[in-house]
Amino acid sequence: LFELQTKCAPSVMRLCPGLVGHEARFNAIVDFVYNLGAGRLQTSTLRRKVNSEDWTGVRQQLMRWVRGGGEVLSGLQARRQAECDLIG
Repeated sequence: LFELQTKCAPSVMRLCPGLVGHEARFNAIVDFVYNLGAGRLQTSTLRRKVNSEDWTGVRQQLMRWVRGGGEVLSGLQARRQAECDLIG
């Protein structure tokens, strides 16, 4: 967890400042950035949904990021579901 926050938290705070103070939601997006990188968040619909506080839309967008090599991966599905659970 410390590595996630040290490496990714500054990017999440910059890109989604409204998450500061919402620990579970913040941690979900930090996990996403750790997995996919800040560049993916920066240009994504996910970021727009987070910043507009559309939490249903955030969960829907997270579940779109489950492919690797063009295939749906069960590990990524589980990771995204865990992030959705943190979003609430």
